[in-house]
Amino acid sequence: MNGHVAVLGAGSWGTVFAKILADAGRDVRIWARRERVAAQIRDTGTNPDYLPGLRLPERVTATSEAAKAISGAELVVLAVPSQTLRGNLAEWTGYLEPDVTLVSLMKGIELGTTKRMSEVIMETTRFAPERVVVISGPNLAPEIAREQPTATVVACTDDARAIQVQRAITTPYLRPYTNDDVIGCELGGAVKNVIALAYGMATAMGLGDNTKATLITRGLAETARLGVALGADPLTFAGLAGMGDLVASCSSPLSRNRTFGEHLGRGETLEQAQVATRQTAEGVKSCLSIRDLARRHGVEMPITEQVELVCHEGVKPEVAMAALLARSPKPE
Repeated sequence: MNGHVAVLGAGSWGTVFAKILADAGRDVRIWARRERVAAQIRDTGTNPDYLPGLRLPERVTATSEAAKAISGAELVVLAVPSQTLRGNLAEWTGYLEPDVTLVSLMKGIELGTTKRMSEVIMETTRFAPERVVVISGPNLAPEIAREQPTATVVACTDDARAIQVQRAITTPYLRPYTNDDVIGCELGGAVKNVIALAYGMATAMGLGDNTKATLITRGLAETARLGVALGADPLTFAGLAGMGDLVASCSSPLSRNRTFGEHLGRGETLEQAQVATRQTAEGVKSCLSIRDLARRHGVEMPITEQVELVCHEGVKPEVAMAALLARSPKPE
């Protein structure tokens, strides 16, 4: 691989992923929606809006013009909010090189269509599945920015392409593993955001470690149920893209979804929580599409159902918790 890499999206994860690529020896062009952010990255090597204190490598530059970022890129990394992907890709597809690999960093399910991000990518670009790679795992951006060791999963139906991306992002602080279970990796990344919202609510309500451990394990169980119904490998959910990502997103104060859940658990409205957190908490919107996807496949997802009721139907968190406990007893 000799060409540059385009990272489309200058939020926390997109910015850190650009650093990873540069540290692994690649030239990177970030596309930022706002020219002010692009100029800061170009002129100062920093993105203070999202990661104050992080100095980006010299191999990273930025532009607010998508064509400049994408043209000639061998890898194009998609790091925009899930619900904006389809509209953005429709504008960007014409700039893509004929054999480019698209890499999805997004963890969500599209509203209305209930499609996973790789499905949205393939539908919008008309690319074959083997050209789409998914990254998922316990990857909290501020920790990686400090080069704290972690691992991630590079999922693709084409093993050779997965290995190509694996090599492009291997650094002393990031260890990528390949996997061919795109469905499982994407679902693990999407549903964990919803479970992290519930975990945050429980934390703010003063509930203890027994409650939190129950939310993680039963949250993983409902994720795996949906995954199996969609054709995923159940073992994926015991790995980095399943349990690993879920534990990180629930247990860390750095997690946007957990933090958003804490605001809801303190009795704030959705709007108040949004103002306080300022960044996208994917689980807030994805809980709707995941609930719809589960119903379409006849899968019970009680935690997801209750999170949706709190986020979008005004149910109080303590009422939602009581509803979970009042469910009929059953075997594990």
